Amino acid sequence: MSDYTPRPEDRFSFGIWTVGWQAIDVFGPGTRAPMPAERAVHKLAEIGAYGVNFHDNDVFDFAASAAERDERIAAFRKALDETGLVVTTATTNLFSHPIFKDGAFTANDRDVRRFALAKTMRNIDLAAELGAKVYVAWGGREGAESGAAKDVRAALDRYKEAFDLLGSYVLDQGYDLRFAIEPKPNEPRGDILLPTVGHALAFIDELEHPEIVGINPEIGHEEMAGLNYAHGLAQALWHGKLFHIDLNGQNGPRYDQDLRFGAGNARGAFWVVDLIEGSDYAGPIHFDFKPPRTEDDDGVWVSAAACMRNWLILREKVRAFRADPEVREALRDARVDELATPTLEAGETWRSVRNFTPDIDALAARGMAFERLDQLALDYLYGVR
Repeated sequence: MSDYTPRPEDRFSFGIWTVGWQAIDVFGPGTRAPMPAERAVHKLAEIGAYGVNFHDNDVFDFAASAAERDERIAAFRKALDETGLVVTTATTNLFSHPIFKDGAFTANDRDVRRFALAKTMRNIDLAAELGAKVYVAWGGREGAESGAAKDVRAALDRYKEAFDLLGSYVLDQGYDLRFAIEPKPNEPRGDILLPTVGHALAFIDELEHPEIVGINPEIGHEEMAGLNYAHGLAQALWHGKLFHIDLNGQNGPRYDQDLRFGAGNARGAFWVVDLIEGSDYAGPIHFDFKPPRTEDDDGVWVSAAACMRNWLILREKVRAFRADPEVREALRDARVDELATPTLEAGETWRSVRNFTPDIDALAARGMAFERLDQLALDYLYGVR
């Protein structure tokens, strides 16, 4: 049996809020006790994680005094020092407190927007101090449930204003930090602004500092919209904008399930690992999942460890698939390599193909051999090769 033990070079990371989720939902209270950030750090280190991501209020309460905030940060820092876990990423909680009921950067109320910027800058300072390289921005409350309640064009102006200000702040402070926008189509708002990878990429092009802003696609969020997560990652890579990834499990366009990685769309997970393995993405392999309400504390760590184990299992399968001579033959038969060949030869222009006429009947009759190729992938996924 293969060794699926996580190692630091695997770059596995978890959000403090994932394992620390009390399992509160709209139908009932939590089934688990609150978990201090430092305990999460120690337990994640025990199961082989490399790094952590945190919201400000994962470490200290929203209403914490300055002394309480310092105390909680000191305990968090001590746990990091004791375990050797690194802070890969950070973010700001701009969605839990009632003040953000209509959003943060795009709230209709100007004072809420100003407070959201201040709260974010304070946590950017902490993130930079702890060594984070990416600052994730999930606009969970930036949206609306009704048409008249939000002027979307004005909201996008305010969204741009916020990222322009925060980009200037990071550059002026000399922080080695980039932003990653996390798209999501809905939940908790009926319609969230920047709902997909494509929306976020278009938005970034309008910013004053687009060079330090990329995206953080999440499996569940893209599949909630009925989209192909691996394709979204591929387009982000094509744009040079894949700054971070959030991995979990999802079964189609429904509520955000946040299952452990590999426990939802397993076929999709196979192609995600395949894509990342074959790319130049060097960021953390980050899991943003939630242990179900059914689990006690032991179940939390079983679930978290399974995220890493499933990645390693799929990585092994993907590597074997790509190394298989029969797969390589099937890829050639499907002409996958031909797609990388430019359509025009060097020096050709539109004039070169204006009157090009191939053997149309032969091309129309020729099969693509995709089914054989796809079945080979399924053979590896199902464990029969």
